[in-house]
Amino acid sequence: MVDTLGVAVIGFGWMGRVHTQAYARVRHHYPQLSLVPELVTVAEEVPGRAEEAAAQFGFASTTRDWREVVADPRIKAVSITAPNFLHREIGVAMAEAGKHIWIEKPVGLTAEDAGAVADAVAKAGVQGTVGFNYRNAPAVEAARELIASGEIGTVTHVRIRLFSDYAAHPEGALTWRYERERGGSGVLGDLASHGTDLARHLLGDITSLTADTAIFLPERARPTGATAGHSRASGGELGPVENEDYVSCLLRFASGARGVLEACRVSVGEQNNYGFEVHGTKGAVFWDFRRMNELGISHGTTYQDQSVTTVYVGPGHGEFGAFQPGAANSMGYDDLKVIEAYRFLRSVAEGTPHGATLTDAVHSAAALDAMARSAASGAWADVAAGA
Repeated sequence: MVDTLGVAVIGFGWMGRVHTQAYARVRHHYPQLSLVPELVTVAEEVPGRAEEAAAQFGFASTTRDWREVVADPRIKAVSITAPNFLHREIGVAMAEAGKHIWIEKPVGLTAEDAGAVADAVAKAGVQGTVGFNYRNAPAVEAARELIASGEIGTVTHVRIRLFSDYAAHPEGALTWRYERERGGSGVLGDLASHGTDLARHLLGDITSLTADTAIFLPERARPTGATAGHSRASGGELGPVENEDYVSCLLRFASGARGVLEACRVSVGEQNNYGFEVHGTKGAVFWDFRRMNELGISHGTTYQDQSVTTVYVGPGHGEFGAFQPGAANSMGYDDLKVIEAYRFLRSVAEGTPHGATLTDAVHSAAALDAMARSAASGAWADVAAGA
C-alpha cells in the first residue's frame, strides 16, 4: 500500500529547487517506497519566485511567509532550504508542530542552534534528516566499508579538501552569506561542515583540533535587488565581508588518527575540488568528487612501492543500483540528493532514522565552533558535541 505525504519546501533558491527535483524523482528510483511525496506548498519571500516554482513543479499553493506552513494540516514534512540564520527558528517550529524535517547544513549558526533543533526533533518524536550529501556517494560508502573492514590496516591519517571558486570573483555580491548575523560562519559552515561530517563518518569522533582562518576578499558590493545563488554586483556600495574565505585545520581523532582539513571558497582555478585521502598501516583509499564514481585503492602486503588501483563503483556499492545497471555508468550531484530524499522518506515511513541525522549535525557544528575558537585564540580546542 502506498500513502501520500504532504511536503513543503521553505526557501526556493538553488537548494530548494534541488530538494523539489529530488521529491519528483525519488519514486522513479525507489518504487518500493511506501510514501509518495506530494508537493503542497512552496514558501519564498522573494516576490514571484514561489509562483514560478509552483508553475514549474506543481506545488498546490504558495506563500511568502513560512509560518503559514506550521499550521497547515496538509503538510507532514518540510524541506528547510532557507538562509542559515533561519534554520533554528524554522526547524524548531516545524518539529514542535509535529512535522518531519529535511534541513540543510549548517543547522543554524552555532552548535547551540543545531542542538536546539535536535532537541525539538527528539521531543516531538519526528524524523530529522540533514543535507550532508557527499556521504551518500556510493564510492564514499564503499570507502567507509573498506576502512571499517581493516583492509588498509589501522588508519593513521587523513587529508580532506574542499576548494571552490564560487566566491572568487571580486564582483560577487555581498549577500547574507558574507554576514555574521545572517550567514554565521563563511566557508566553515558552507564547505568545512561537509568536511567535518566526512571525517567523522569515515574515521569516528574528532576530539580536538587547531585551526587558522583568513578573509582574502575583504569587501564586496551590496546587491540592489533579490539574489539567487552566487550573483554578481558591480557599482553598488561596498560593504565588509564578515566571515572567513579560508580555513586550514589539524585534527585529532578518538582513534588516535590525525587529519588535515582545508577549505576555501575563493580558490581561483578550482571548481568543486572536494575529496579525501585516507592512509592506514597497510594501504590507502582516495576519493575525488569530480570523479565521483571512482575510488583509488591501495592494499596488500607490499607497503613500499605498493600500487594504487582505480575501482569503478557499481550496483554492489551503496545506492548505486537504484540509478545505474553496471559499474562505470556515471551518477551526478543531484542523484545524491535523491538518495537523501529516499532516506528521509524511509525514515518517516519506518519511524527509524536512515542517513545523516540531527545528531550528526550537532557533531559537525561542535567541530566548526571549535575551529572558530581555535582560530581566535591560536590554541588547540577540544571538540565535544554541545560544548
